[in-house]
Amino acid sequence: MQQWHEPVAGFEYRTHVLALTAETQAERLTACGVDPQVFGEDVDPAFFIGLAIHAGIDSGISAEGNINMLQRMIQHRPAKLDEPLTVRGEIQCVTSVPRGLRVETDVWFEDASGERVISCPRTSLRPQSDGAAAGGPGAGDRPKPVISDVGELTLLDRYDLTPERVKAYSIEGNSIHYEQEAAERAGFRAPLIGGGMGVHYLTAQMWQNRRPQAFDASIYFRRPIFWDETVQVGVLERADAWHGMGLVKLPLADDYAAVIKVGTELALSSYQFAK
Repeated sequence: MQQWHEPVAGFEYRTHVLALTAETQAERLTACGVDPQVFGEDVDPAFFIGLAIHAGIDSGISAEGNINMLQRMIQHRPAKLDEPLTVRGEIQCVTSVPRGLRVETDVWFEDASGERVISCPRTSLRPQSDGAAAGGPGAGDRPKPVISDVGELTLLDRYDLTPERVKAYSIEGNSIHYEQEAAERAGFRAPLIGGGMGVHYLTAQMWQNRRPQAFDASIYFRRPIFWDETVQVGVLERADAWHGMGLVKLPLADDYAAVIKVGTELALSSYQFAK
């Protein structure tokens, strides 16, 4: 039986070594509807969001019902398929807010020489009352939007989500991503995709158009994206450079009054192209 711990500042995660195989990457990306060949021999860095969360679970920090609010994803260099990486992490800060606990963690992945390859600092809401939802009143300060006008986005690849697709991607750890009753208990109409699943669509676009050697991205989960919605990747481009990306939620075919809304935003503070 897993022994669970309440999150406290200074709690260190258990160190272990992992390697993402080509077979696993292909299986999980295919479940999302992404062509795994887009990434070549690189690991899609979006995988490290989930791996960082599971590093906490493996160390006794439950993710059940938690809501991802802000995720940084820093690629110091591309991780390679089958490359052994050491996982390290710690809880940096725990703050009480009206809706529960705001937990800030840092998890990173080192290569054999001890150099960071990927870093995944994260802020999440640990609800302590029924119906809590990320970003609502009482969850803490809400960062300014990256995309103030959806009309400024250049819309690119589109993906149709289905319960079967989301279940095929989701793994044990947080049942709001694959169980209707769990989602309803958390205050949602249906299961929602995990934050990392949505980020796969953004990183796939990056590798298709502007494969990076290194980047620093801040990812904001503005609205839940449900397992029966259609999403499309949009980019903010100025002077031939990308400054931000968004995963927009498209209206249902018969909902003519609905407007396009951003589910996930990604702000790029640095971006270095691969040679």
